[in-house]
Amino acid sequence: MTPFYAANGSATKRAAATLATLAYGATCACTSLQPPQLPTTQQQYQFIRPGAQGPFTLQKVEAPVPRPTEHQVLIRVHATSLNRRDIFVLRGQYPVGPRQVIVPLSDGAGEVVALGSAATRFHIGDRVAGTFFQKWTSGSPPADVAQSALGGSVDGMLSQYVALDESGVVRIPTTLTYEEAATLPCAGVTAWNGLFSRGQMQPGDYVLLEGTGGVSLLGLSLAVADGAKPIITSSHDEKLARAKALGAIGGVNYRTTTDWEKPVRAITGAAGVQQILEVGGKDSLSHALATLGAGGHIALIGGLGGFGGDVPVMMLMNSNITASGIYVGSRADFEALNAFIDAHHVKPVIDKVYEFQDAAAAFDAVDKGESFGKTVIRVAAP
Repeated sequence: MTPFYAANGSATKRAAATLATLAYGATCACTSLQPPQLPTTQQQYQFIRPGAQGPFTLQKVEAPVPRPTEHQVLIRVHATSLNRRDIFVLRGQYPVGPRQVIVPLSDGAGEVVALGSAATRFHIGDRVAGTFFQKWTSGSPPADVAQSALGGSVDGMLSQYVALDESGVVRIPTTLTYEEAATLPCAGVTAWNGLFSRGQMQPGDYVLLEGTGGVSLLGLSLAVADGAKPIITSSHDEKLARAKALGAIGGVNYRTTTDWEKPVRAITGAAGVQQILEVGGKDSLSHALATLGAGGHIALIGGLGGFGGDVPVMMLMNSNITASGIYVGSRADFEALNAFIDAHHVKPVIDKVYEFQDAAAAFDAVDKGESFGKTVIRVAAP
């Protein structure tokens, strides 16, 4: 495959994103196919609660296999992955409206096995993933974008078969397995958006990454591939060592060094970092901001330590700092990410792959927050 990102620089990357759209979302002259061998029922996990509020319980059920409508594709799911957001949904701490039943998980990858009568973007057998926001294709998000989020307002991927509108589907990188590709729709696109689309990361930039979860480690891999200099924080020295083996130029244990912004700045020669993927929320925000150099960019992403925090407006103004609110990204972001992954042979870090029947154990592992990288559930054998 032609390496769209053979050259560096933001202009090149923007142009490459356009090419990536052609490579990973091109239309095709396809005919409607409904293979007779498709089963009528499937196994599926659901979040279920008795009322319109409160926590859900995770249950495995027998459900019909959907038939794709006019512009949909039917995907046989091979693998899914979890995000911290999925734990918030399970606990009833994430806005999903009054829904009492939800098929969980925004992230999954599989193969197209049937096409709606007017579907033209894919062929039977294409390896694909759904986008986190089904209605955000490019540019600025639509006003109602939150109403199209998989695993929340829209049923998600923890199912043997899913039917999605073809506009909310992308081809996955040719260099990745289904398990690896299943890590990308939320964490991968978020990291890409924060560093490239919004951050305009350049080779040589110092990049601060917090913790060793999915977004941070995918950000680490992307930064290394682009020639940036990632610095990582963790509460475990062993995880810091593993991150350095993946290419981090330095690491700081924020549990043993509470003013961790000081050693981070020291690693940069006191200049400060140019990019931050801020996933910690109110507990880490003030420390993270203190690491930023003049003209730097902070991507505000998550709230692992709680949402909120004070933003020192005058400090941002005086240092010409940019802060971006990041809520995953568009289909165009996903397609650009996939092109970059193929061109640079980026490999997502997977902590553990669970089998479909062990999905509850996968949720428990993510809830404990001890993983190094992504937690994956294998739905169907490749």
